[in-house]
Amino acid sequence: MSIRLIVGLGNYGREYAGTRHNVGFVILDAYASRSRLSWTIRREFEGEVARLEGAGEPTYLLKPQTFMNESGRSVGAFSRYHRLDPCEVVVIFDEINMPFGRAKLSNGGSAGGHNGLASIISHLGGDFVRYRIGIGPRHPPEIDLKDYVLGKLTTEQQNTLFQKTPEFLEGIDLLLRQGLEPAMNRVNRRSSSNDRSNNQENL
Repeated sequence: MSIRLIVGLGNYGREYAGTRHNVGFVILDAYASRSRLSWTIRREFEGEVARLEGAGEPTYLLKPQTFMNESGRSVGAFSRYHRLDPCEVVVIFDEINMPFGRAKLSNGGSAGGHNGLASIISHLGGDFVRYRIGIGPRHPPEIDLKDYVLGKLTTEQQNTLFQKTPEFLEGIDLLLRQGLEPAMNRVNRRSSSNDRSNNQENL
């Protein structure tokens, strides 16, 4: 089944711009910009929506304008209106349990402690595609999780995110053009290879 909706997670509001928890917004904004798409506020969906035309049915981009822990309201309303199955939905979000800049694609599963995912699961069910973008590890290790994810990206993290964004966008392209399995093979294998290279450099 094809991908009909790509969701980027974050917190709405100027004060949250540039925080680690808003990585999903950053990637989706970059994809929309590269594709020369414009955003429209859709109050009935509590979000900003962009439309990507293709050979068949359009694919929509959605940034919920709720707070993170209420993201499911927006995703659920949009999915019900367009009669989408969960497997037609991709959610891009920050993953604290992955090294910064690493990406991973998977299908289904639990929320893993992510409040945005938990909200979407409660409204949509769990069988949607996860596109994780690593923002870990916490530094310093004793910092409160909320303080870390809502903290601003460091200059080094900003640079890493900028450098990695083309790879993240390629993952979206693969999902749309080839489907989940080929995209998973490419994205997940690339991240594993990068980790091995980094480990060898640190020896």
